[in-house]
Amino acid sequence: METNIWIVDNIVDKQSIYPQVKEAAQLLKSGEVVAFPTETVYGLGANAKDAKAVEKIFAAKGRPSDNPLIVHIAHLKQLEEMVSAIPDVAHTLIKRFWPGPLTLVLPKKEGVISDPVTAGLPTVAVRMPAHPVALALIEASGLPLAAPSANISGRPSPTTAAHVFADLNGRIAGIVDGGETGIGVESTVLDCTTKVPTILRPGGVTKEALEKVIGNVFVDSALTDERQTPKSPGMKYTHYAPKSPMAIVQGSPAFLQTLVNKQRTLGKKVGVLTTEENRSFYDADVVLACGSRHDLHTVASHLYDTLRKFDETDVDFIYSESFPTEGIGEAIMNRLKKAAGHQVIDEK
Repeated sequence: METNIWIVDNIVDKQSIYPQVKEAAQLLKSGEVVAFPTETVYGLGANAKDAKAVEKIFAAKGRPSDNPLIVHIAHLKQLEEMVSAIPDVAHTLIKRFWPGPLTLVLPKKEGVISDPVTAGLPTVAVRMPAHPVALALIEASGLPLAAPSANISGRPSPTTAAHVFADLNGRIAGIVDGGETGIGVESTVLDCTTKVPTILRPGGVTKEALEKVIGNVFVDSALTDERQTPKSPGMKYTHYAPKSPMAIVQGSPAFLQTLVNKQRTLGKKVGVLTTEENRSFYDADVVLACGSRHDLHTVASHLYDTLRKFDETDVDFIYSESFPTEGIGEAIMNRLKKAAGHQVIDEK
């Protein structure tokens, strides 16, 4: 399959949809799969109402079919068409955070969204992205788009069209290249069907920000206990992993350096994932900084790109610094632990 690429300005006026976006939308209407940028990561979109189209997402990614997908919409009318109820708390969150990196899990209306999207669950996960190209594409297609991250399943999520091309060239019909994404980690997934809204996946909207708007919010216990099965789309299996094995180090830079030294005495080439503040401290074969420790949003924005850069090296093992879990740090550490297979080395 030839993969088309359409390069568009990511500052697009939704009122004047580019011809390239229209071409991509036509492919979506015909049941094909197209990658597109959002404010979080690139998504791999297909008509959420068409089971055969959605199955192409799973085939392209190599994603297990029991892993549900998030549906992306451009208008609240699309939400009303696919859910059976919108609780008051969801209305409040929509008013505050949509468009934006917040996915809401709501009871689905039967017979609207294709079964592969929800993996047989009685709920559907929906969000309205805050990216002009994504919104323009959804509007041009007239369809709700089921769209997980546009990468091979298990790999770091894509934050550029080049990442998508590297993973999926020849597997999908096209890529709408809208430049680099902004937030860099996926949306927060919030279950609004529970008595107290529950975070199933930390992401672009922090727990603190949610609680300022709706009060108490629970966190799914599976996020801290890897023995439990996560309920969120995109969290059930190993994700975000670079090709080399990786461990997170909770401790001082000096302690991390001792681990590097031990590996190198064994003849191993070692990489270190750090921040700008500590880049010059480490003596390792490859040292990559993914942002500033003083601004964890920069770390989130560059995390996946940095993990992919390690794949361009010949390191045998990667050690990553750990980060505070307040705010966006919770999402960063969630992704790092998944990438490392929950291998954490504690100095204490």
